[in-house]
Amino acid sequence: MLSRFVRFLDERTGSAPFARKALRYLFPDHWSFLLGEVALYAFIVLVATGVYLTLFFHPSTAVTTYHGSYAPLRGMQMTEAYRSVVDISFDVKAGLLIRQTHHWAADVFVAAIVLHLMRVFFTGAFRKPRELTYVIGVLMLLLTLPEGYLGYSLADDLLSGMGLAIGYAVALSFPIIGANLALLIWGGPFPGDGTFWSRMYVMHVFVLPILIGTLLAVHLALVASRHHTQFRRKDRQSERRILGIPAFPGQAPRSLALFFSVAAVLFLLGGLVQINPVWLWGPYHVGESTNGAQPDWYLGWLIGALRLVPHFDVVIGDRTLVPNPFWGGALFPMVVFGALFIWPWLERRVTGDRRAHNVLDRPRDAPWRTAIGAGFLTWVFLIFFAGAADRIYVFLGISYISQIWAYRGLVIVAPFIVLFVTRKVCLALQRAEAIEAEQEQAEHEAARAEAAAT
Repeated sequence: MLSRFVRFLDERTGSAPFARKALRYLFPDHWSFLLGEVALYAFIVLVATGVYLTLFFHPSTAVTTYHGSYAPLRGMQMTEAYRSVVDISFDVKAGLLIRQTHHWAADVFVAAIVLHLMRVFFTGAFRKPRELTYVIGVLMLLLTLPEGYLGYSLADDLLSGMGLAIGYAVALSFPIIGANLALLIWGGPFPGDGTFWSRMYVMHVFVLPILIGTLLAVHLALVASRHHTQFRRKDRQSERRILGIPAFPGQAPRSLALFFSVAAVLFLLGGLVQINPVWLWGPYHVGESTNGAQPDWYLGWLIGALRLVPHFDVVIGDRTLVPNPFWGGALFPMVVFGALFIWPWLERRVTGDRRAHNVLDRPRDAPWRTAIGAGFLTWVFLIFFAGAADRIYVFLGISYISQIWAYRGLVIVAPFIVLFVTRKVCLALQRAEAIEAEQEQAEHEAARAEAAAT
């Protein structure tokens, strides 16, 4: 029956050669390559749950009075956007499950991309001929951050309103164009005109998802056309020979099982672990704020940067040319993503290596790359942890000001210490491996000599 079906399909579409090639495509047999698949499947869950949520969400700032089932908010004035989110959480069937699963999927999606990017960087998978594949992946991460920011900002609760106020201040801080940029996005002074929520909604549910999905499709197409990289093997090493397991029957069942596992974990998190309980924060009103407010984890590094930069503005005469929020909120992420984008060409220029690479490096094989990457990560992660200084003060009682000054010192000193130590460790591992190889070679030659004498 299967043979007849394949013959029928091939006679009418001519797809047998393509299907045969697709089924024989080889996938690398290493767990770290599954990080990209986790990101893909989290994105699928994001889209599916997001479609469900759009059926009940109202992107409007029109003021209404709440009369829903959550008693503490009854009789309170709020926007249609916030009311619809509360209704989704309490009155829509499976609404809270879907909303929390959607939120958890966003967090896992970003985390999987970051971990996948780290694997690509430290193994040299970005080298020729995969520079474009790498750049598209970094661009996908860059678009994912505003997508997540807009997602939790749409709720118009107290937390999201404070996040939008910070975003408005950062947009306003851009030199020369800041005022016009903020006016273009918000349509007026914060909190913006009545159309701002509609624009934000369109960007979150339509523009950015389509862009991310398109980049994801192009990324996968480039991976398939260039084939996967593979880790070094002592016995069957070749830049031209592809090693792995076929798409069917090897990789397809495993990948399908991973998809169901990712979806199951996300729905378990959505059902069992509370995230962003907007009914506790209450609706946002200009001028209101609360202590200890934190954004989603993937924006913590920006909050940390805003807190660590000393209070200074660039002032010429009586005009403020560069306001303070620009340094941490705009310049810092531009430096981070700029370094990520240019790294493949920077490394090529420094090392002079213009060859095509299909076999991955171990981190120890490229000591300078590993050391610089470790120092760079230390710099970013320290700034990320600085974003939680207020929570450390609340839970542990450590002075907030003392923490900020400590982080300011650490972000300057610690990356260089980590860089130096990491490079030394990589070189030590290389020497130990060389000694072990020499000993094995000597033992092998001694055994051959003994055998010849016998």
